[in-house]
Amino acid sequence: MKELGIPHSFPNFWFSSLCSFSKFLPVYIFLFPLPYCPAAMGQSQPEVVAQPADELDDAVIYLNGHANVAPDSQVNLQALRRKIDRRLIPYMFCCYVLQFLDKVMLNYAAVMGIKQNLGLVGNDFSNVATWFFIAYLIAEIPNVYCLQKAPPAKWLGGNVFLWGVAAAASAGAQGYRSLLVARIFLGIFEATVGPSLMLISSQYYTRSEQAPRFTIWYMGLGVAQIIGGLISFGFQHVNHASLEGWRIMFLVLGLVTAVVGGLTFFFIPDTPMKATWLSDSEKIALLQHVSENQTGVWSTSLNLKQIREAVFDIQLWLLTVITILISVSSGVVTTYSSTLIAGFGFSDPISALLNTPSGIVSIFFTLLVGFGIRRTSNRWAWNVLCTIPGIIGAALLSFLPKSNKGGVLIGIYLVNAIVATLPILYQWTMANCAGHTKRAFASALVAGSFSVGNIIGPQTFQSHDAPEYKPAKISVLVTQAAAAVLSVVLFVYYRRQNRHRDLSKGHVDEHSADETKWAGLTDKENSSFRYVY
Repeated sequence: MKELGIPHSFPNFWFSSLCSFSKFLPVYIFLFPLPYCPAAMGQSQPEVVAQPADELDDAVIYLNGHANVAPDSQVNLQALRRKIDRRLIPYMFCCYVLQFLDKVMLNYAAVMGIKQNLGLVGNDFSNVATWFFIAYLIAEIPNVYCLQKAPPAKWLGGNVFLWGVAAAASAGAQGYRSLLVARIFLGIFEATVGPSLMLISSQYYTRSEQAPRFTIWYMGLGVAQIIGGLISFGFQHVNHASLEGWRIMFLVLGLVTAVVGGLTFFFIPDTPMKATWLSDSEKIALLQHVSENQTGVWSTSLNLKQIREAVFDIQLWLLTVITILISVSSGVVTTYSSTLIAGFGFSDPISALLNTPSGIVSIFFTLLVGFGIRRTSNRWAWNVLCTIPGIIGAALLSFLPKSNKGGVLIGIYLVNAIVATLPILYQWTMANCAGHTKRAFASALVAGSFSVGNIIGPQTFQSHDAPEYKPAKISVLVTQAAAAVLSVVLFVYYRRQNRHRDLSKGHVDEHSADETKWAGLTDKENSSFRYVY
């Protein structure tokens, strides 16, 4: 924590309370704790394992080409991390703010008259929200290939620019069909944001360092919830003779997104080795530091064997199912929170403002778990922790009478705690999936499963259930509880896997770990690899 400048007094009361119930879990899973060994500074250059030329990690090629350049013993890893943070995090943060804003604009447009202006009836609004995520899901299939062949930063920047164009084009919608087409293209271009940001983050940071960085750029979701309500409130007061307020909102945010996409394309380097703002000594020190991940940095070689392994990997499917369950609630919150609040009889501008506290809840829990994982690990426990407010909030939504406006509002706000579980799942995936192609496949699969949950979520809101929408509210309660249970199951799986490897191969020694750092092996192939949980 000192390396991040965070005091040791960082609140962990809820985490401690949760862990106090560990005695009720199977006893044996706690007997073999995973040791935490931070990277040593000033270590010698790692041994590079011989591989076919077309499968070499670009980091290996760089290290071989700079074998005569010793890492400067004066390179301070803490200062180097800060330098990287300044160069990368602002762009990543802005991309995530805008991807949520551009996606949730439909939520705010619902209370700005879009249904009446475009003649949306029945389940038209739900279908528009659902088809965005169907397109998002389908686009993840080519994403696996594109993220293997194109640098994630370039692929991200180009797609951000194009989804900005699609978002601006939504302003010209004249009916259900034209709005649907615009949202489908928006879903296609936004599909890469999660996988790209996951891969970029994993290139520059160790597994323990990734958690707070994932937290910072993912915190853009909570920030977007706050400023989205304010933006909606402001644009509802914009009067123009020929354009409604929601059209102007789409147009302005779309153009801002396109500009950010262009900046991302040109200013985030393809790989750490191509960062012009790092010296050769700093690059070597960084590569040595992140080599402890044993996941590699970048390679354009598409390994079908690794995809096959990923398809049959139990951990990846557990992560996928948990993400789907979490995302059902996310789909409800993203698309219908303003509609639920407006159902209390508030005016449209006030409904938009009352949605902003949701962002505060999201930011609080996202920060709590991100820096909590950096200090204590135990991703599974933090994941369960965030589902508890979500379950309570869903219960308030489901069982309180509508006349209890305060209680139901609190329920809507508490459900937003579950968004903090998604950066945990993203970082968990990157930390525990090794192999160039497998990592790209895993990032696309987990990001795609996010869209599956968001497809299911809006469809739980059926017009015949209005205005209570009780089945939708109960679905939030059930999915959060199931996600908590599966998080514990995943924890048990990782503990057993590590224990089995320790018993069969013995504890990992420094020499054997060095031999596999740049071997391009998957987590299944590498006996020195240990899962984090």
